[in-house]
Amino acid sequence: MNGDEQLLRGRVYGRDHEDQEPGPLAHRTYAALTGGPLDGLLLDITGWRPEEVDDGAALPTELGRFPGGRSLYDPRPGEPRAPGPGVACSFYYCGDTP
Repeated sequence: MNGDEQLLRGRVYGRDHEDQEPGPLAHRTYAALTGGPLDGLLLDITGWRPEEVDDGAALPTELGRFPGGRSLYDPRPGEPRAPGPGVACSFYYCGDTP
């Protein structure tokens, strides 16, 4: 695991690692990002409608195949989702785009 990957573990995507609380908050709902450059991060999906969760996410990152591009993460069809708050589901890496 390189230094960038170590900084990401246990953090919420989009929150600065220097934040006082870069980790998850008890009252929020998250998708766990699995695989790819953002592996181990949590994505805050609080307030997302079920169809938005079904669509997954294209997340801007400097760590992917295309610096300044997006890494694509999708849920697996039929995988159960827990009601929030907490980690409700997983999004799996499926590629990068410029």
